[in-house]
Amino acid sequence: MKAIILAGGQGTRFWPLSTKDKPKQFQKIISNETMLQQTYQRFRDWLPAEKVFVVTTEKYLNLVKEQLPEIHKEMIILEPDQRDTAPCIALTALHFLEKNDDEALVISPSDQYIQGSKSLQNAINLAETIADNENAIVTLGVNPINPETGYGYIRTKPNAQFYSSVYQVEAFIEKPDIKTAEKLLLEENVYWNTGIFIWKPSTISAYYKKLQPEMWELINNKEVDIKAAYSMIPKVSVDYAIIEKADNLYTIPVNFVWDDLGVWTSLERVETADKNNNYQKGEVTTSSSENCIVYTDRKTLLIGVKDLIVVSTEEGILVCHKSEEQTIKKLLNKECFSDKPSKDE
Repeated sequence: MKAIILAGGQGTRFWPLSTKDKPKQFQKIISNETMLQQTYQRFRDWLPAEKVFVVTTEKYLNLVKEQLPEIHKEMIILEPDQRDTAPCIALTALHFLEKNDDEALVISPSDQYIQGSKSLQNAINLAETIADNENAIVTLGVNPINPETGYGYIRTKPNAQFYSSVYQVEAFIEKPDIKTAEKLLLEENVYWNTGIFIWKPSTISAYYKKLQPEMWELINNKEVDIKAAYSMIPKVSVDYAIIEKADNLYTIPVNFVWDDLGVWTSLERVETADKNNNYQKGEVTTSSSENCIVYTDRKTLLIGVKDLIVVSTEEGILVCHKSEEQTIKKLLNKECFSDKPSKDE
């Protein structure tokens, strides 16, 4: 078993703490360690150093080396560019296949909050058995607690327990709308996808050849410069490109505490609130304010407000109603500060 930590994303929904130059996986969000450091140590607790790899881009290579000084350069796989997780995972699989190495890979984001490393280890070890024996994709699922539209959902087949807490997947629904999410929440055999996948490089190759042949051909084409080839690949997640369409998919329900920390309101699930349900970090004073998230590097005073996200860093200031937090990424993707900052988008 090898652990593959994906550390090339930009985490734009955590702006202005997460920036293009230093995304959230390199930030200390909920502890004195960065998200990358926590994830790396989580796997190093039970895997030797030569089994834990980090995938990132040239842009973040120095950050990886700085935050993980013990990691050898052979354990870092470099992407030519940021094209989301589908090309990244294809490139990773090819890296090992070229060495005739088909050992199972546990592919994990670098910016998740997990409590219960032993439970994680047990689930991954079981998943490795299924991935090896069935040439399958195995996911880890957690019980959903609210109709979250930013997560993928796993629906298992009724009465289809495959092997000791392993279930066959009937459908994978990536980032549903709110009405669909509310319906999914009422079903008994539905789980949130943790984004942790266990599969062999040969299995990855087979699925890409079947479902994303052009992408696989571009990455595998030795006659084309990999940087040029990568630039021609659309940005797409592995969830949309492969997982939603896969036909030999299993999930293992897990009971450890998990959150993907994808948006600011994620902090409500992992941090402690004050008596008015405000979550705050920094020098903050509130009066007649409730249900707010405040993350600041300067003295901040909130008076008579509720349901706001207020963030202040050297990069900028964010004031956002909680219900609009998904808009952060949309506006930043449109480079909202490149023209007129005051324009109402």
